[in-house]
Amino acid sequence: MVDSKPPRLVGKLAVETEFGNFLGDTRIRLLEAIASHGSISQAAKAVPISYKAAWDAVDAMNNLAEQPLVDSSVGGRHGGGTQLTDYGRRVVAMYRAMEREYQSSLDRLSETLGEGSGEIGRFTGLMRRMTMRTSARNQFVGPVSALREGAVNFEVCLRLDPRIELTAMITRESAESLELAIGKEMHAFVKAQAVILLTDPNVRTSARNHLWGEIARIHDGAVNSEVTLALPGGRSVTAIVTLDSVQALGLKPGLATCAVIKASDVILATFD
Repeated sequence: MVDSKPPRLVGKLAVETEFGNFLGDTRIRLLEAIASHGSISQAAKAVPISYKAAWDAVDAMNNLAEQPLVDSSVGGRHGGGTQLTDYGRRVVAMYRAMEREYQSSLDRLSETLGEGSGEIGRFTGLMRRMTMRTSARNQFVGPVSALREGAVNFEVCLRLDPRIELTAMITRESAESLELAIGKEMHAFVKAQAVILLTDPNVRTSARNHLWGEIARIHDGAVNSEVTLALPGGRSVTAIVTLDSVQALGLKPGLATCAVIKASDVILATFD
C-alpha cells in the first residue's frame, strides 16, 4: 500500500499586471540567459523560446519597468552585445530571493491544509480566472502629467519618462469613470495596426503623438511586417505595416523613424 501525501502547492513567483505577466519564471530565465550569453539569440535558445518571443518579452519588460532591464544599444540585428542593466541584475536577484520565500510559504500552507485537496483545487481555479490579457501589442505605464478638458473630450497626457509623453483623447464619461488626477498611474494600450511610420522629419500630421526612435527589428510576414522602434530611454513601440510600405520607406535596422499615433487610438486603463 502506497502512503498518500497531501497535495503540495508548487509555484513560481509571478509579477502580474491585470493585462498580463510582467515578470515570471520564463522571463527571469531569459534575463539570466542574457546575462550569461550576452546575446538575445543565444539566450532564446537556452530558455528555450523563439527569437521573436524573446525580443517581445524584452520590449514589454523595458516598456513597463521604471528603468530598462536590458540594454540592447550595442550589437547587431541578432542581439550581439545585449546585456542586463544594473537595475535588471537587481531585479533578477530580488525575484530569486522572493521566490525562495514564496515557496516556503506555499510549503507551510500545504501542511496546514493537510487533506484539504479540494481547497487547493478551488484556489488554483480562482487564480487562473483572475488573469486578464490584451491583444494590444504596445503597452505603457506612467503617471498623468496633464489634463486638458474640452467641451466633449478630455486630453490626457502620460509621462512615460523624462523625454517621452503619450497623449490620449477620451470622453468626459471615461475620464470620470477612471477618476483621473495629476500623478495617478495609468496604463496605456496601442494596437500595432494603429501606429503609422514616417521617416521624413519635415512631414507634418494632425496626430498628437510623434515618437522618434531607431528601427531595432523588422519581422517580415507573408503580407505585413512587424517593425519595432527603439525609443530613447529604453522603451519601444511596434507597428504593423505592409511589405510594400517597408520597401517604399526604405525601412531597415538603425534608420531614424517616427511612430505616429493618434490620441484617439490610445486606450487608457487603471487597476486600482
